[in-house]
Amino acid sequence: MAATIEVESTLTDRYQTTVPETVRRALKLGKRDKIHYTIRPNGEVVLTRAEGDDPVLGQFLGFLAADIARHPERLHAIDAGLVQRLRSLVGDVEVDLDAPLSADDE
Repeated sequence: MAATIEVESTLTDRYQTTVPETVRRALKLGKRDKIHYTIRPNGEVVLTRAEGDDPVLGQFLGFLAADIARHPERLHAIDAGLVQRLRSLVGDVEVDLDAPLSADDE
């Protein structure tokens, strides 16, 4: 059985808090992600990562799907020159998505 980990954070005067790093990692939270709270009858509160759809993103993707269906002739392959240019801009950038955020990024 996995060990229980306990962490705490402090509320500011405006009732805000920082989600501790161990909780962010456990829930795989990133910036701007949403947190879902479940309040049980005994007063226990359970935090989970909110999995709901973003209504704005959903509307935008729906708009794109409808536009593509109406006008498939507007779709074009990405030019090989553009792909090469993008690779030249970011090809040497290494990103570790599992690395903890730096103090500047917190």
